[in-house]
Amino acid sequence: MPVSIDGSVLEGGGQILRNSVSLSALLNTPISITKIRTGRKPPGLKNQHRVGIEVAAEICSGRVQGAKNGSTAIDFHPSSTKIPCHAIADAVTAGSTALLLQTALPMLLFAPVLPDEALPSSLPEPSTLILRGGTNASQAPQIEYTQHILVPFLKRHFGIDSGLEISLKKRGYYPRGGGELLVSIPSRIEPLKPIQLSTEQGRLIRIGGLSHVGRLPASLATEMAGGALKRLAEAGFISSSADSPEPNNSQQETVIPIQIQIKRERNDDCLGAGSGIVLWAELEGGGMIGGSALGQKNVSPEQVGEAAADDLIKGLKEGGCVDEHLQDQIIIFMALAAGRSSVLTGPISLHTKTAIWLAEKLTEAKFDVVEQPSGQCVIACKGIAYQRAAA
Repeated sequence: MPVSIDGSVLEGGGQILRNSVSLSALLNTPISITKIRTGRKPPGLKNQHRVGIEVAAEICSGRVQGAKNGSTAIDFHPSSTKIPCHAIADAVTAGSTALLLQTALPMLLFAPVLPDEALPSSLPEPSTLILRGGTNASQAPQIEYTQHILVPFLKRHFGIDSGLEISLKKRGYYPRGGGELLVSIPSRIEPLKPIQLSTEQGRLIRIGGLSHVGRLPASLATEMAGGALKRLAEAGFISSSADSPEPNNSQQETVIPIQIQIKRERNDDCLGAGSGIVLWAELEGGGMIGGSALGQKNVSPEQVGEAAADDLIKGLKEGGCVDEHLQDQIIIFMALAAGRSSVLTGPISLHTKTAIWLAEKLTEAKFDVVEQPSGQCVIACKGIAYQRAAA
């Protein structure tokens, strides 16, 4: 009997689909999801959700019923995942490539454990994904967030192989999309390592970033970066470079390296015009905090940069080792890892509560969330030490 999942629970959005399908394939557990995105306008599957389910079915040789645009119910029956896997997913629209990757990545991280498997040299070659659609759009992480925050965090704390790489082949801005990623995913035999980041936020080491434009003047990217540097300086985060903005003397200053790269894409490397900026703060001990913003009509580039900086500053001030977006994305990996994981965060988001509810429903992982007197929270999890059995 398939496990029944109510798609309207808590956050009630696409995250339930992504995590459900990933865990279903890993555990070889059929699922039936109803009330999909019933609180959204319009409800049901959008193009990017359908494509994510279809590529998941391809990866695990599964069967899916009801996967059509507008559908509010699907049945997903996984079979065997063959590693390495080489798949292509095209959202056609500006549907997020980063969200397509969230579905596929956990499914491809594990090679089957064979009876005579002993040496790492016996691991298969990496799986590859070609993902097409939006790379920088609203309501989803910009691809630089995935490249510079999520992936480095997974490598450092969960022991995921350094060969996990995302190459941006073509940038896709809303509403035209047309972007393309090439993702290389090495598989492993042993379970993921547990994460241990529960004591303190740690000292701020550096701030990096990328301010990008496509089919627009490069000066707009420079202005976004300038707005971000100005707002960071006003908050007391001062770049160690000589040309940084003057600080606000009323703030306690933190002098650190701040480097925001400016990039204008070649016209051939993006279908439509757009802009955005992503910032990331690296913390002592391995914590990561991100901030981002997209260019908008009637909003100056300087204001876009300021918005990204405000997002980063908010995450730093919350005092956790991860920001609210990284917080919910690591839940599935904590559930799959061996041993007890724990991470210090800011307030628990609805997305995170949803990810925890789903992980506990589909796996034997157990989570505890403890609120600290200072307002931070510690998320702890006894993971299932997942290994993929031979087919």
